[in-house]
Formats: sequence, C-alpha cells, structure tokens
Amino acid sequence: MHKISPISPAIRHTWQVPSFQIPLWLGRQHPYCVVIPVINEGERIKSLLARLAALKINSIADIIIVDGGSTDGSVALSSLQNSAVQGLLVKTGSGKLSAQLRCAYAFALDEGYEGIVTIDGNDKDDPAAIPLFISALKDGVDFVQASRFIAGGLAENTPTSRHFGIRFIHAPMLSLASGFKWTDTTQGFRAYSRKMLLDPDIAPFREVFEGYELLAYLSYKVPKLGYRCIELPSTRRYPKGEVPTKISSFKGNLSILQVLFNACIGKYNKR
Repeated sequence: MHKISPISPAIRHTWQVPSFQIPLWLGRQHPYCVVIPVINEGERIKSLLARLAALKINSIADIIIVDGGSTDGSVALSSLQNSAVQGLLVKTGSGKLSAQLRCAYAFALDEGYEGIVTIDGNDKDDPAAIPLFISALKDGVDFVQASRFIAGGLAENTPTSRHFGIRFIHAPMLSLASGFKWTDTTQGFRAYSRKMLLDPDIAPFREVFEGYELLAYLSYKVPKLGYRCIELPSTRRYPKGEVPTKISSFKGNLSILQVLFNACIGKYNKR
C-alpha cells in the first residue's frame, strides 16, 4: 500500500459523526473496503455475505458492516466472523441511513482506506460488480455509481412506481442540476475515493445528512466540483411479491422527492 496522507486535525475536528460502537474489528488488510449498511435484514444479509464469500471479495477488500440497531440477531458476531467480515460498527447515535454511512465512512477514512464501496445489505444488488468498482477507483475515478439502466445492467421486478420515479424524475433532475448524465440515482451501490470524501468543500460529515440526503447530495455536488464520475452496469433484483425497502410507499417517496429538490437547489451545500 502506498502511504496515505493523514487527515488534517483541523478538518477532522469539524466532522459530525454519530456515536457508534465497534464490537468487531480485525484491522485493515486491504487498501479498499466494502461498507454494508444494515438494519433487521434477516436472511438477506446472510445471503449477501454468502455471495461475497463465493466471489472471494475479502481477498481484495475488507468487509465492514454498519448496523443501525438491528434486533433480529442477523448480525451476531459468530456468524459474521464465519463470513469473513472484518468489522462491525453499531450506530448508537440518532439518524438513519446517512447517519450510518457517516459512521462507517469516518471510521474507514480514519483507518486509512483509499476508497470505499457501499452495497445495501438487503441482497438486491449483485456484488459481482465490486471488483470493477475497485478497479475504477484504482484508475483514479472518484465516484462510481451502479446502474441497472445502462448497457450490461439488469433491472428485475422493479416496482413500476419506483422505475418511473428514477427514470423520469430523480435521475433527470440530478443530471440537470449536477451537469453529469446519471441514470440510476437512488442506487446505494456506489464507490467513493478517499480524496473526494475528504474534500472540505464537499464535507459529508454533517448532521444535515440523516436519512437519504447524503446519496442525493453527493450525486449533485461531486460532479459540479470536477471529480471523475462514472456509471458501471449492475444487476438489481427485487424479489417477486415483496419489496425489501425501508421506504414507505407514500410518505417515504414524498420524503425522497423533498430531499431530491433540496439537493438540486444546493440546500445541502456547505455554508
């Protein structure tokens, strides 16, 4: 591994990171890590970890789970250690997805990782794309976005309303506002460079990022600052009859649209 530039103490002091515990940490083994946010994912996280093991992802990246407070026993330490998980963080502070990600990203940067891949713990995404994400980071890309809608990608059983919202509202609005042509902007399957996450003009470690704000904000802000962004094809499968999501049908989708609008008008920009 080449030497990582240290984080400026003055910048690190400004980070707003929710409190979290570290029940498991076996130390950094690779320059890159895979962060998996979970909360009560049950058998889905077990299935994802089995797929990661089959792909031998732990041979190229460290697997770190960040739990938002699961009560279903799905992140028991014994099962995680048998699944080649390198670390488990448990958020104890307030907030939802963006708060979990702030915990994990701050931890990963403090530990010296050069880049971070994030994949949802609900087993909808095919982790086979992870090596391509890491290759892109190694080649100097700063933001890799998975897309089921570009050549080589596959969208299976996507709810009609979700498909319409992404294709004709969410992605077009963020593309127009950011200046980069996005096609799949609600996807949590992404990769970020260390350099980008440490940029004080981006400043992802702020309390304004609690729910889904961080995902929309980074899709808006990162291209505007001239960072290298790409989309890579991925497969995203929803199980038939069941939609594993934390977003409620009406209130949740309304909240997503509000976040989208706020991101596109620069409301989350660092003041």
